[in-house]
Amino acid sequence: MALDLDTDRIHQLLHDGVRDKVYPGAVWAIGDSLGTTANGTVGVLDPERPSEPMRHDTVFDVASLTKLLAVWSTIGCLVEDGKIQLDTLLGHFWAEVSGHPLAQVTARHLLTHTAGVPLRANLKNLYGTDPQDVRDGVLREALHRPPGEAVEYTDRAALILGYLAEHLSGQRLDALAVDRVWQPLGMTQTSFGPLPTDTAARCAPTELDDATRTHLRGTAHDFSARLLGGVCGIAGAFSVLNDLATFLRYLLDPSRVSEAPGFGPDWIKESLQIHTGELTPPRGLFWHPAPGTTPEADDIWVHYGFTGTGVWVSPDKDRWAALLTNKLYYTRDREPLTHVRNTFRSLAFA
Repeated sequence: MALDLDTDRIHQLLHDGVRDKVYPGAVWAIGDSLGTTANGTVGVLDPERPSEPMRHDTVFDVASLTKLLAVWSTIGCLVEDGKIQLDTLLGHFWAEVSGHPLAQVTARHLLTHTAGVPLRANLKNLYGTDPQDVRDGVLREALHRPPGEAVEYTDRAALILGYLAEHLSGQRLDALAVDRVWQPLGMTQTSFGPLPTDTAARCAPTELDDATRTHLRGTAHDFSARLLGGVCGIAGAFSVLNDLATFLRYLLDPSRVSEAPGFGPDWIKESLQIHTGELTPPRGLFWHPAPGTTPEADDIWVHYGFTGTGVWVSPDKDRWAALLTNKLYYTRDREPLTHVRNTFRSLAFA
């Protein structure tokens, strides 16, 4: 595998991103089910502290990768425990949503972003700041279209599934993720924030916080996560390259771990295939085909985080890749990083 990786081009691509201020810095790795084949770092942790380079153990606000690390994985545990059937209407087994529009939605709808729930979170504006009021509001909200009609990415899908996982497990989402996924896999540097001061010091800063006039570091950028105390299905998790590599490696060969998490090969295989029929864009369960690829020809699946993070996995190619940046330090504009991500993917899976 190592022979066909053009690491010089990867380094040049990522260095150009630093030069062009797409992000202050990045860490990356590519590997297979046996381990990491190639990795590297570019740029600096914080442009205001130019003597501090990005490091392999830099902590990143992984944003929507939380949907994989904490929600997709724990829902997989609950499916394999027999506590959730993907096509059973939520109203049949979840009293909180019975009699409300969400009762007609299934877990599969939520995992494929076809539930028809509102596209924007807007939690504070709609429901206030009390976490129970937010939960009640989200679980009782009207749908904006019938379930199964369209694929529309929305943070609410993961928020609702996070609430469902808490309901069925009797644990808060952060404790559930630790117990069933992160601890068994040895992901010791993955946690929800806010982070302790010493850990936050090696965290890549994200967007400028209007309230403090400093860049967020160790506190989730995502407003919904902050509103809910740092823990929710949308975002809020922090991690490091090595932990993400461990997670991705497990997806390629679940048999190679000494202590397995609560989800296994059945959930992985189920998730990395299209569940949306003729609807576009095509979706697996939270994962989706990488841009410019097809499941039949390429089998490369991806998920991104708004802060500038991304992970890819391909069972057919026995390969995974991770690219972690803090592009949000500079801008919310998606386009510059989109080019870098797609080129990185093409080099990683050449």
